[in-house]
Amino acid sequence: MGARISLDYISHKFHSSGPYTLKNIEDSIEPGELVALIGRSGCGKSTLLHMLAGLLQPSEGCVRINSRQVTKPSAKWNMMFQKASLYPWMSVKENAALGLLFAGTPKAEMNAKVDSLLDMVGLHDKKDVNVQSLSGGQQQRVALARSLATEPEVLLLDEPFSALDAFTRTALQEEVPAICRERGITMVIVTHDIDEAITMADRVMIMSQNPGQIVSELKVGLPWPRRHMDADFQSLRDELMRSFKGTDSGLAGKQASSSPKSPAISAA
Repeated sequence: MGARISLDYISHKFHSSGPYTLKNIEDSIEPGELVALIGRSGCGKSTLLHMLAGLLQPSEGCVRINSRQVTKPSAKWNMMFQKASLYPWMSVKENAALGLLFAGTPKAEMNAKVDSLLDMVGLHDKKDVNVQSLSGGQQQRVALARSLATEPEVLLLDEPFSALDAFTRTALQEEVPAICRERGITMVIVTHDIDEAITMADRVMIMSQNPGQIVSELKVGLPWPRRHMDADFQSLRDELMRSFKGTDSGLAGKQASSSPKSPAISAA
């Protein structure tokens, strides 16, 4: 079951005398919800995601997962980065099993779980090969299997598909939310790509910058899997683009999720 995430009035400065990077962020994400966080470069998206992962503590406020304050990383909220960050001297299976190994999981249970996950991400026939022989997309699938092995309640994604070819990126944009929905995992993805946000999320949060704030959000009610050329997808994309552009002039507001012009769209 996914976890509830609470962002409790988060503000952050990297230096005490410097400007705020994030300011007064207050929101919540429900268990099993899939959320995309978008905004221009430098708005603090990744900074906020690192706080959700326990890799960084805010100057003010806090992150709570299932009502418990996040003060450090946990196997229950795993993060995938732009690079797979695999150990190059290890095999696919050894890399995927790392979280379970550190947790002291019995070998038989660990092998069974990793074999099942590698089968799910399409790498069962590669389990004994060195990860250096894999393509970028295959390496990200190993990273995904590693992230899922500990049965996390939250999966955090920091633009993990940005360096992949279009075909692989499209496949993973469909597969990752499908896995999260099947397992009830709460997902938060940081992305610059509006199409990716609509493809993967139940709700899109839009951030402004200087300082970073959540200024607008839009619910996505499209059926799965989502197709870019569908009229409803394009309509929602246009609405999100208008909200996103509105952050430049500071005119965007929370009304994006409730305005008659931006309803949750669902197929008939």
